[in-house]
Amino acid sequence: MKRSVAAALPSGKAFWLLVLGLALFSLLAAGCGGETGAPKGGATSVAANQGVETTPLPATLTYTPTLTSTRTSTPTVTVTPTATPTATTAPTATVTPSPTATPGPTPDGVLRTVRVPILMYHYISTPPAGADVYRQDLSVAPESFAAHLDYLHAQGYTTIPLKDLLSYLATGRPELPAKPLVLTFDDGYEDNFVNAFPALKARDMMGTFFIITDFATQEREGYATWDQIDQMAAAGMEIGSHSRDHPNLAGKDLDYLVWQALGSQETIEAHTGAHPHILAYPGGTYDQLVMDVFRSANYWGAVTTQQDDLQRSDQPFELKRIRIRNTTDVPKLEALLAYQWPKE
Repeated sequence: MKRSVAAALPSGKAFWLLVLGLALFSLLAAGCGGETGAPKGGATSVAANQGVETTPLPATLTYTPTLTSTRTSTPTVTVTPTATPTATTAPTATVTPSPTATPGPTPDGVLRTVRVPILMYHYISTPPAGADVYRQDLSVAPESFAAHLDYLHAQGYTTIPLKDLLSYLATGRPELPAKPLVLTFDDGYEDNFVNAFPALKARDMMGTFFIITDFATQEREGYATWDQIDQMAAAGMEIGSHSRDHPNLAGKDLDYLVWQALGSQETIEAHTGAHPHILAYPGGTYDQLVMDVFRSANYWGAVTTQQDDLQRSDQPFELKRIRIRNTTDVPKLEALLAYQWPKE
């Protein structure tokens, strides 16, 4: 059975779908640069015979980029640190320690006793007007002191340092002169340097000067300065400790006594270059702990205010002395040296 031409054609809906497909194909071919063979001008579509006209498209699709504003980053601010002045610490003064002190002589076990007068002076000057009773009693006028020295020299006495006496008591050495004598000066007054020191040098004699170290450091009025003390030490005078600040040492605790013993010792050594071997108890007061502490600090011995001239090897920290007063003229000095002190 034969079909008619009209029947061969697509139906209405199918027809328009076909026309739309052909038109889309034609547009795509034109946009791809004619890869399908369609005219680049593209005025009328293939579906013109179907009565459908298409709107012509540009031969080339041009893409115009949208300008996007570029964010300019703010420059990073570099902070330059402000230079902070660095404080320069001043060098700390360092005291160069003197050579290590030689320990005291090792006792040989022999009990020795020897009569060696140790004279105890304080001020070598005339008391000022209005001086109290203590200042007057402890003052020996320079002319009286010179007379003492002349008498002692005439009587054949030889002045020695206390360390020689202590060494002799412990070991029997060095051999002592025929008439040994020790001259001691307590407190370290300036008149010791001004009056006593020149008088001793002029007669080739020596003395032992006990210094209150804090007073010298403070340059307290009426006391010898370290420069003056150094001059005496350099000339051969013996320098001993009279503590840091002249306290009553008896009854004090261990730490306090160590502070006194080492403080005065190291100060003297730093200034004079010599280790002090001897202590004079301030005010003559002491107890067993005081003796033990100073012994452990390498002191060889100590002098007391107890009156006698007999020195014993078993009592190096209780050496006896003879007090010289304002009223001690040459006849009284002679009597003191000849006196037989009562036994304890």
